[in-house]
Amino acid sequence: MSSTDLAGHHKGAGASAGVDVSIIMPCLNEIQSLPHCIANAKEAAHRIEAQYGLVCEIVIADNGSTDGSQAYATAQGARVVPVPRRGYGAALIGGCEGGYGRYLLMGDADGSYDFTDGVAMIGRLIAGADLCMGSRFAGGIAKGAMPWKNRYIGNPVLTGILNLFFRSGIEDAHCGIRAITKAAFLECGLTSTGMEFASEMVVKASLRGLKIDQTPATLSPDLRDRAPHLRPWRDGWRHLRFLLMLSPTWVFGVPALLTMLLALGVLGLGVGYAMGWVAGPRIIGPGWTVLAGFLLTIGHFAGIMAMATHFYGVRTGFRNLNNWFGRLSPVLTLEHALVAGLGLVLFSGVSLAVIGFQWHRGGYLPLPSVLPLVIASAAGAIGVQTALGGFLLAIIAGHDAAFVPDDGTGGDQ
Repeated sequence: MSSTDLAGHHKGAGASAGVDVSIIMPCLNEIQSLPHCIANAKEAAHRIEAQYGLVCEIVIADNGSTDGSQAYATAQGARVVPVPRRGYGAALIGGCEGGYGRYLLMGDADGSYDFTDGVAMIGRLIAGADLCMGSRFAGGIAKGAMPWKNRYIGNPVLTGILNLFFRSGIEDAHCGIRAITKAAFLECGLTSTGMEFASEMVVKASLRGLKIDQTPATLSPDLRDRAPHLRPWRDGWRHLRFLLMLSPTWVFGVPALLTMLLALGVLGLGVGYAMGWVAGPRIIGPGWTVLAGFLLTIGHFAGIMAMATHFYGVRTGFRNLNNWFGRLSPVLTLEHALVAGLGLVLFSGVSLAVIGFQWHRGGYLPLPSVLPLVIASAAGAIGVQTALGGFLLAIIAGHDAAFVPDDGTGGDQ
């Protein structure tokens, strides 16, 4: 019995023994293109068996079709896995969870991808890769297969951002044909129900330090006479916001560092003028001093958010602990945060009292400089944020005073 026949055999037997590769297609009313896709998947299964000696099954992850797709797939020997939760990502997650194979090869059911391109992907998994992506830019995009805004704007921009944020080093983050080991799929803990599932798989594989490879893949015009489920602008934004939410370094950390450095530079220059350490015309006036205090405060707040989201990602299992945080773990505790915060609040209170006393002695005339007031106010605000941020980090830590996850919570995974 061939691997393509075996898929149907296992479905009838209700068993999983002997299946090595699950070829998975998300399906929602794809009866028009399904005959081509199943035949193409059978050819891919035949080549995988001939080349690697692996037995394949074809899994149709059905998302509620009403056009007879399920009956046709079953008649062709494929195994239908119903996925009640709607969405492209939800269908693929359900199909991957229901796949019997230790290797998962997934591709769209619209006829735009050639499943035989997945033969090389399975080979890369056998060779040690955890995830193998297809690259349409390396394999070729047929005329009319991809809108120009997706080809020249959306995909390059989103893939570039993904590589910048997560250093995955891939060419085509949104290719619809890809292969992953079942163990890696389970380790990534994927949850996205929409098109951003494509990005989530690459991002979490990168964050977990999994080995990612890529092979060429071709893209052809799909075989349906209806509009695709993809909505470029909506789904593009969903991809972008998902990348941002999974990158606390770029959303919070980098802005925090830049704003605080700028603020400290402005305030430092102001202090230099006031103390006579800096000669020449003054380019920093009261307005810039106030702005610097504002930037310092929000930069500190963004830094707390960067720490909170990083530690949350570590504790939920899809991010490795940053080495710097590991080294600083002895001082990253609630007690140290409270001491630092209360110390800054005390400094702020004493400074404001002194400023008030000087204002009183001067007959309540306008202050000669707003610099001391800005520094005292910013110190107080940062002190309050440090204390409250300490409690936030302790809550995220599972109501533990130590902010940094230890070995038992995934810090060294």
